Amino acid sequence: MKISLIAGAVLASLSTINAIAAPISGTVLDQNNKPVHNARIHFHGKQHSVLSNAKGQFTIELDAPGQLHISKDDYLSNRIDVTLEQSSLIISLQSAAIESVVVYASGLHKNNMEMVSPVSVLSGEDLKNKAQATLGETLKGLPGVNSTYFGPVASSPIIRGMDGPRVKVMQNGMDTSDASRIGPDHATTTESLTAQQIEVLRGPVTLLYGSGAIGGVVNVVDERIPTNQLESLSGAVDIKYDSGSNAQTQALVLKGGNKGFNLHFDALNRHSDNTQVPEFTFEHEDGDTEILSEIENTFLESSVYNFGTSYVSEHFTAGIAYSKLDSNYGIPGHEHEHEHEHEHDETSAEEEHQEESVFAKMEQDRFQGLLTWTPHNTFIEKVEAKLSYTEYRHGEIEDGEVGTLFKNDSLESRITIEHNIHDWHGVIGLHTLKSDYKAVGEEAFTPASITKQNAIFILEERNFDKLSIEFGARVEDYSITSNDINSADDHDHDHDHDHDHEEHDTANNFKKSFNNLSLSAGTVYNFYDGYSASLSLTHSERAPSSAELLSNGIHIATNTFDLGAVYEIEMASDGHAEIHFEPEDIKQETANNIDLTFRKYKGTFGFTANLFYNDISDYYHQQNTGFVFDAHDHELIEASQYSDEEEALVVYQFDTADARLYGFELDTHYQINQEMMVKVFADSITAKLDNGNYIPRIPSNKIGASFELKQNQWDTDITVTHHLSQNKLAQYETKTDSYTLVDLGFSYYFDAVGLDSTLFIRANNITDELGFVHNSFIKEQAPLPGRNYSVGVRIYF
Repeated sequence: MKISLIAGAVLASLSTINAIAAPISGTVLDQNNKPVHNARIHFHGKQHSVLSNAKGQFTIELDAPGQLHISKDDYLSNRIDVTLEQSSLIISLQSAAIESVVVYASGLHKNNMEMVSPVSVLSGEDLKNKAQATLGETLKGLPGVNSTYFGPVASSPIIRGMDGPRVKVMQNGMDTSDASRIGPDHATTTESLTAQQIEVLRGPVTLLYGSGAIGGVVNVVDERIPTNQLESLSGAVDIKYDSGSNAQTQALVLKGGNKGFNLHFDALNRHSDNTQVPEFTFEHEDGDTEILSEIENTFLESSVYNFGTSYVSEHFTAGIAYSKLDSNYGIPGHEHEHEHEHEHDETSAEEEHQEESVFAKMEQDRFQGLLTWTPHNTFIEKVEAKLSYTEYRHGEIEDGEVGTLFKNDSLESRITIEHNIHDWHGVIGLHTLKSDYKAVGEEAFTPASITKQNAIFILEERNFDKLSIEFGARVEDYSITSNDINSADDHDHDHDHDHDHEEHDTANNFKKSFNNLSLSAGTVYNFYDGYSASLSLTHSERAPSSAELLSNGIHIATNTFDLGAVYEIEMASDGHAEIHFEPEDIKQETANNIDLTFRKYKGTFGFTANLFYNDISDYYHQQNTGFVFDAHDHELIEASQYSDEEEALVVYQFDTADARLYGFELDTHYQINQEMMVKVFADSITAKLDNGNYIPRIPSNKIGASFELKQNQWDTDITVTHHLSQNKLAQYETKTDSYTLVDLGFSYYFDAVGLDSTLFIRANNITDELGFVHNSFIKEQAPLPGRNYSVGVRIYF
């Protein structure tokens, strides 16, 4: 508190706000001297910004000399110095050969082509067209990004072969605080269809967001807290139907304001049945085979709404938002083998789900707050404080009753100061996060724990003529506490309902603290007009998650028995295997990464090519222990001595080993003429342990191309993506064959009673290709969706 008061006093003394305002007018033109409509003109150091009209004209009021930042998607940003005496400006924007968009998670208001770090952004109509029910499926087409694919209802992003606790998923720069990084059957709580844009970041900037971002950051950006002054009511309606799962989706966005006071509301409702797939043969554990044409138990019923309000003035913004999510979805692979003797016509669909299968009931209540002060000072540019509080509940319903309940209550804060020190521009900040996690029930394979993070970070950049350099650092205190660690013999008793737990169960306390240090250095060199090369080096330390350390139980989603790194398996004198709690030797994961990026961003041809090499010490991964867990007698037995495969769960334990992950990402664009564009993209990832073994569930490489035609009111696009076979296999993995997906899209833009509207039709996997996802935990029983037709309408007002 004292630090905050002192900082506030210092900042107040530095503020030199001039109350006299002067209007500055100008016109924004492209390289052909044609007006640029809806270009954003932002006075650096103030919250207020304006848009150019259809003639490219704008007027903005200034209260001091400064810099205007002019930006528009698909154009190169421009920055010009202005004084109060200037009357009329002519500003030129050059079109970009690759999509250009400001990255909110960059920390320094950079667009994707200016950044040292490799970054991909989905926004605008491209995001709307690719939006799926899960975040992983929405992003999986980006180079270097894949999906965990626990069926189409629960899929999280994989970045360069890493997921789970190594990929930070955020909503407007704050952790989503769900349980999606604990198990692959846990869906993320983000919604793509109502988002403004989704950012995927790798490299130096990820250190701003903690050790959980060692693999990358996914930031879902929406406008639930408006940060610009809104003067009128506007919004959009999106209605969509998907044939492959009989899915109906409706979304609404409303926003408006007056005299600095703003309101935002968005809502979404989605309902779908089981996902249809090309016919495939599934072999059950007892050896019987079955021909299936759908992924059983993949229904989805979801609703979400966000309400936010803010007050925006030239130098101050304050806002708050509340969001509510309710989602019921089937968990594939959890079907109970009932005889289905009841009459279907007498039972509702919901009752069938409750009686015959396991499904998840997910709820989240989330509050977010924002305070921003822009004093327009030569030293301090902006002070920003973000706060979020989240209550998350995830119940797994078996036979209509809660079998396991996961809870996570979290409180997060982030305070940043953006500044200029001589020729250095940067941000320094404080970040805190407390997560109170609990799991109760038969599948509670991780004990209750409290995780705390407290960190300070800094990111600084300096621009020269053709060169910019960037340095960053983060120091983080990370701790895990659990008072619910059961003793070795508890697995013999957990399922013995006549047993007196108080008499036999003993508990161990666990508390471990880590000091994580992350460092980064990078540079961007514009070596020729329209060409740049960037090089970044990062050193990142990550503390293991509670699941990696403390797991000790049956994980039904993966059909395994999971064991954390703090346990050891020992053979007793009677020949039985026992699990012992041994929390002494716990290691941090340390990654040293190099990224080399080449970009061409002017002209009709553009590309982004990334090369990366990641050397990780003490890489946490699960390995087969050679034991199985007898699900009937609740004993650990050597696999070679066990014959009843139906009752056996393979015991996987988290262990550490040095690893290397390396590969490339390529994204190219060629604008044939004003109407036609061709894109080619590809990625490759190799992930090996130092002992020569491959890391499990690494995505296969992909290569693809798309063609876009835009003519008058019509847009058409076709995308072909070939996923190569995966034969770089970890122990006990099987080869995954290659497959090719062909997607076709069509949009028609028209005026409906004075409202801008879009009618769209899409056909995904139009060849009905059978494809299996190598990195999925349920690869054999959950192929990719078959041919699917989507039809819908978007109306903007």
